[in-house]
Amino acid sequence: MLAAEIIRTKRDHHALSEAQIQAFVRGLVDGSWSEGQVAALAMAVLLNGMGRDECVALTRAMTLSGQVLRWPTAVGSRPVVDKHSTGGVGDKVSLVLAPIVAACGGLVPMVSGRGLGHTGGTLDKLQALPGYEVAPSRVRLLRVLHEAGCAIVGASAELTPADRRLYAIRDVTATVESVPLITASILSKKLAAGLGSLVMDVKLGNGAFMHDLAEARALSESLVAVAAGAGLPCRALITDMNQVLGLTAGNALEVAESVDFLTGAVQEPRLRELTLALAAQMLHGAGLAPSVEAGAALAEAALSSGRAAEHFARMVAGLGGPRDVLADAQLPTAPVVLDLPAPRDGVLVAMHTRALGLAVVALGGGRARASDAVDPRVGFSAVRPLGAVLRAGEPLLRVHAASAADAQVAGQAVLAAITLADAAPSAGPVIIHTLLPSTGA
Repeated sequence: MLAAEIIRTKRDHHALSEAQIQAFVRGLVDGSWSEGQVAALAMAVLLNGMGRDECVALTRAMTLSGQVLRWPTAVGSRPVVDKHSTGGVGDKVSLVLAPIVAACGGLVPMVSGRGLGHTGGTLDKLQALPGYEVAPSRVRLLRVLHEAGCAIVGASAELTPADRRLYAIRDVTATVESVPLITASILSKKLAAGLGSLVMDVKLGNGAFMHDLAEARALSESLVAVAAGAGLPCRALITDMNQVLGLTAGNALEVAESVDFLTGAVQEPRLRELTLALAAQMLHGAGLAPSVEAGAALAEAALSSGRAAEHFARMVAGLGGPRDVLADAQLPTAPVVLDLPAPRDGVLVAMHTRALGLAVVALGGGRARASDAVDPRVGFSAVRPLGAVLRAGEPLLRVHAASAADAQVAGQAVLAAITLADAAPSAGPVIIHTLLPSTGA
């Protein structure tokens, strides 16, 4: 099929056939479609959309463009389940959620990514642990899954090569925001990972890629419907990202908070509520709990008993990290640590969360370019939540930086991103909406 005719079909508001979609995906992989042709079709999809059947066909074709994982009985007969977040600031949920679900009987082969824009990346966080291997051999991966029940790793080059090329082109052609293309990108990778069920955490707010509830609902509905069409049971939670999630933002700092969370030393309430809610949905969706409420109770017991912490420790040690991460994580620390004082008395009523994420990137905790190195030491800790009542001079947060000059610049960025007022509005919910596959509501 001629690429130009396939582009013309979508340009003229017509649905693409399954054969046309398969031809497009083949062209992505073998290079017979030029970058300009791929960009043209991506823009046509952005402007004219895709129907559910089209998006299902695209998701399936991208899934089958490379290796599809199958989990042998060597790792047990446990249901294979995962969670995916659309990204935020301070979102270390994956680090604590995977071992909780593993401790409850799930198998969690979590294929994660690096930081994107202002959002942190799970792989960057885990690589703050000395020796942690994000690209293990298949033999090692299977051994860790058998022993720990979870493994947080990166995608191999063999998984969804069509998506890898399409995403790179979308990233430089202003076509990232297409709901059908986002849906196919996320779900193709999850289907290729051999999942039996999936829970989506769709972030909403000024620290998320989705700023509008209607947009977040549209993406959630697309993910749930297309996953069902592709044979993957999926449910979605729309969750708040109008403030840093937890107490930290920055790679080593978030790992340290995760260890404290799992051991019960410190559990920030919003992080705890979201983690247990996602765990409950994962356990119910995987058939490990008869109801969401029962799943929440199982997750709570796994966390409070220390079993989840043990599974995390096994995963880290099995993937080459510290042998006893719960006692000594061996995380690097920044040479400059400064408290940022509140400039006046007041209530913290708003924070521009995206700006805080970009401040972490500017400190060196993220990438401005794909080739940039990441400084795992830097970021923010002791971040005060919305609604906190502060006196002038009390710390808003603690800055961890490579130099005093960097710390000063980051502090100025934080002060420009927060709002103190005399009174606080009522706090919004952490979980804004839940979309289940059975009801569509």
